Amino acid sequence: MSKFAVVSGGATGIGKAVAEALVAEGTEVLLLGRRAGALTSAVGELNERAGARLARALTADLSEPEDVARVAGDIAATGRTVDVLVNNAGGNLAPRPSRDLEEIRRDWLANVTGNVLPVVLLTHALLPVLSRPGGRIITVGSVAALRGSGSYGGAKAALHPWSTELALKLAPEEITVNVVAPGYIGGTEFYRERMSPEFHADRSRQAPLGRGGTVEEVAAAVLYLAGPGGGFTTGQVLQVNGGAVTGRG
Repeated sequence: MSKFAVVSGGATGIGKAVAEALVAEGTEVLLLGRRAGALTSAVGELNERAGARLARALTADLSEPEDVARVAGDIAATGRTVDVLVNNAGGNLAPRPSRDLEEIRRDWLANVTGNVLPVVLLTHALLPVLSRPGGRIITVGSVAALRGSGSYGGAKAALHPWSTELALKLAPEEITVNVVAPGYIGGTEFYRERMSPEFHADRSRQAPLGRGGTVEEVAAAVLYLAGPGGGFTTGQVLQVNGGAVTGRG
């Protein structure tokens, strides 16, 4: 039987690239997201490229316990175990500076709700159906956890100690838990109206390699951690940022 993976935020950008890389290896993939139209389009595209029905999707708001429970129930009903869980859902939900206490509170709640809860709730809901041994939990974080400011950076930073604690807890069951932290990745919906040629050039200069990364490069890092070569790597944060932040502590 083929491997089975769950990818949240899988309709576009990094999540879709991860799903495409997994499907290319013959892995069955369940895409999760809030936008039914984008999910349907992604599933059709992935299955057409694979020449087989390897991808399917469920619409869910993963910050809502009821939706997460529904996803977990759907998977449990299939009798499948999850070999790879990729927590990719999230984004900067407060990209502009807060002006007063009400806005500060709103922005922090928005980014914690949108970036922390989907990871924590989905992971804990799927723990009972994760493959033992050999399950892989990979969370897509951000370089903002180390060099970002405000509520987005704070929300992404919260995923580091959570992942480390979970990695130690699950290590005896031979389940690995890691974070892949991209730097500037152009060509996604993340920056939306902020994107411009000047913005792209400025962000590209921040990396010593002198460019932004690609969604395929992030997907390759995820694929390494999900594959047989990543079995001895756990409790780590893999930075994919062109040298914008180095690994020296």
